Amino acid sequence: MKHLRLAPTAIAMLFLCAALLAAQSVQELQLVVTGDVPTPLTLHASDLASMPREQVELTEQDGAKTTYEGVTLQEILKKAGIPLGREMRGKALAGYVLAEAKDGYAVLFSLGELDPDFGGTRVIVADKRDGKALFAYQGPVRLVLPADKAGARSVRMLEKLEVVKLRK
Repeated sequence: MKHLRLAPTAIAMLFLCAALLAAQSVQELQLVVTGDVPTPLTLHASDLASMPREQVELTEQDGAKTTYEGVTLQEILKKAGIPLGREMRGKALAGYVLAEAKDGYAVLFSLGELDPDFGGTRVIVADKRDGKALFAYQGPVRLVLPADKAGARSVRMLEKLEVVKLRK
């Protein structure tokens, strides 16, 4: 009979263990900016929250409107010391950013296409969807390119931005 009295305690312990495991599996935002950058970065949720933020609205495949919010990729590159604008000349144009996801998916952007004075491709590193954290299969952050006709460059589960300069 003693083991029957322990059953509620054992069940409570199982629930506590399950809750702790679930809490550990929540993805902590950590976006690394590395490579040929003057200031390598490891950005966390608080870092993105303190940077200038923008919102973009996308029309999903089913026609529904979705609002993503985050920091522009250009703002993150500036924080890492990448020259944009008037400083984007000569050797600075011979480089790219490789955006890599947790699952190995990767997309390449030239530095020139990201510069507002040249290509001006608008890229948001989004951490919110319709005012809430991204779904687990999307985040904790993802790239959003509102002008793209297809979503293949909207890297989900983004965890690394590697800058490579071909001419130094």
